[in-house]
Amino acid sequence: MTERDIPDSWSSASGREPDQNKRLSRTEQFGETQPFDVPATGSNSKSVKRRKKNHPKGSSINSHSQETAQLSSTSGKWPRWMKSWTLWLVLLMLIPGSVGFLAMAMLLKLPTAPNCPSIFWPLASASVRLHCAQLAASKQTVNDLLQAIALVKQLPQNHPLHGEIDRFIEEWSRDILKLADQSFQTGNLEEAIATAQKIPEDVTAYKLVDEQIDKWQSIWSKAEATYNGAIAEVKERRWQSAFMLSAKMLRVDNQYWAGTKYDQLNRLIATAREDGDKLGKAESLANSKVVDNLLEAIKLAESIGQESYLYQKAQEAIPAFGRKMLELAQAKLDKQDADEALNIARQIPESTKLQGETDDFIAIADAKRSAWLGNVSGLEAAIAQAQQIDPSRPVYNEAQQLIARWQLEIEDVAHLEKARILASQGTIPNLTAAIAQVQLIPASNPRGTEARQEIGRWNAQVETIEDQPYLDRAEQIAIFEDINSLQAAIAQASEIRRGRALYPEARKKIRTWVGKIERIQDQPYLDQAQELAQSGNLTAAISTAQQIASSGRALSQEAQAAINDWEGQIRTRENWKKAQEVGAAGTPEALVEAIRLADRVSNNSILRMDANQAIDQWSQQLLEIARTQGQSDIARGIDIAKSVPRGSAAYSAAQEQIKAWQDFLNPQPEPQPSSVPESLPFPRSTTINGQ
Repeated sequence: MTERDIPDSWSSASGREPDQNKRLSRTEQFGETQPFDVPATGSNSKSVKRRKKNHPKGSSINSHSQETAQLSSTSGKWPRWMKSWTLWLVLLMLIPGSVGFLAMAMLLKLPTAPNCPSIFWPLASASVRLHCAQLAASKQTVNDLLQAIALVKQLPQNHPLHGEIDRFIEEWSRDILKLADQSFQTGNLEEAIATAQKIPEDVTAYKLVDEQIDKWQSIWSKAEATYNGAIAEVKERRWQSAFMLSAKMLRVDNQYWAGTKYDQLNRLIATAREDGDKLGKAESLANSKVVDNLLEAIKLAESIGQESYLYQKAQEAIPAFGRKMLELAQAKLDKQDADEALNIARQIPESTKLQGETDDFIAIADAKRSAWLGNVSGLEAAIAQAQQIDPSRPVYNEAQQLIARWQLEIEDVAHLEKARILASQGTIPNLTAAIAQVQLIPASNPRGTEARQEIGRWNAQVETIEDQPYLDRAEQIAIFEDINSLQAAIAQASEIRRGRALYPEARKKIRTWVGKIERIQDQPYLDQAQELAQSGNLTAAISTAQQIASSGRALSQEAQAAINDWEGQIRTRENWKKAQEVGAAGTPEALVEAIRLADRVSNNSILRMDANQAIDQWSQQLLEIARTQGQSDIARGIDIAKSVPRGSAAYSAAQEQIKAWQDFLNPQPEPQPSSVPESLPFPRSTTINGQ
């Protein structure tokens, strides 16, 4: 209520209190005290005038002081915030709500769950046991599930919760089997079996344990057999079979074998196949028996890692390749190519594990190379090298045998060197002396064979020196090439006896000179036979040449060739004559036989042209006869026309005639013209009188 609403009849005292309250409310509204004689916001001039009228000018200060004191006293009794209606509204809503919330919380609060680890189980109730068992089973571990079963299994059979407990035990037992199967699926067979066997025997699910274990073991054993079979195929490098076995593992009812082991086996097969290709290439290179290829083969075999199933075979192949290199070196050494043998042996790698054998071979080969120099110093060096071989080495006995041989050779080499010096003079006395010197070497000595060879060579030189004059004189005599000269040359060359060095050469020259004599003697007879043949007397020519052909002398082959030619001419004449005689009959059969006989005439004979003309003439006669016969008997005409020989002048005409007759006998059906449908009569109209 404002001042303008207060009635004028209210006393000043009664009006002062409202005025003070009004000031308090104004103070709360505006937050400050208004100065005197200044109208406050929201007031009007009338109220200001009334205030001035009620308060004289002299008492304005005292009146203001009293009002201020009274306001302060009122403010001390009622704090400002207590007069706020918002605060009281919040309090009215908060206090009942809090009380209601606390009440509901106390009503809905569950009892405290038991602390399972600290429970004294002999005194625990069935519900507590079941509760703790369920908590343990919820962890889904083998030990917790077994603990859960153990907690509730001790309850008596007549307990009210027995049915529910049996159901939980069955469920938890199957959970244990599932966990065991998970172990089996991850590849832990023993763990799976051990887990399954932990299920108590007196529970219903235990009857599944043995069955499940048997199933696991069966699956595992089959998978292992397949896996091991694939590995065996890999070791034998049968890749296709190995991959087929690995594919079977995909059908194994086990994630470990169908997944992990399958992938592992496939990687293993792929790696082994690469290694197998390397080993196969290495073996192929080794079979070439070339040193560089063998070294490459060893490198390929060495590149196969230890994790490969072919590692063992590769390791076995490396010494085999090295031994092949030793064999190549030995072959070179057997051919007395010691330098190449040593070069091969020194390239054999240490990985072949043949270092001891290689060192022994090098020692022996080096000693032999010195011995093969063929002089005393070389043999002495070879003996010194062989003596360095340790008695513990396998080649020690061979070295001792070589030493003994080389010691004998030292004396033999001295004889050989002296003999070679004598033989180098090239005279018969020196050669004879050299032979005598070498004969001092016993045949059983190491150089005995070499000594015999030298003796044979020097004997041949002596014989050549002795016999060469006979051969030279014979060649000079034979220059004239008449019978007497050739016979004298033969007599001179025959002085060289069988077994002498120049005997083969002398016999060769004698055969040449004998052939020349035979030609000189037999040529007139062959010329006479050829003259008889040219004159047409082939029989006499054959009789004359037959004497030479049957003698086996120098011209016998030439005479026999002439006889064969003349006999062919005789047969040609006979065939031609007989063909003419047969063809004169003029019948189809006679003409066919005449053509056959005429065709036997040789192409090289002068009668061949006459025979060809006769064949054409007889063929034309056959065609005419066939045409005449065909007028009454076409089949007979066709048979006669078919006898006309190919290549004759009438052959084409005969074939045309045959075709014409065959077409006549077997006419081709003429194509029938397509039938034209008859035109239908114009249909009558069904309308009558336009209706």
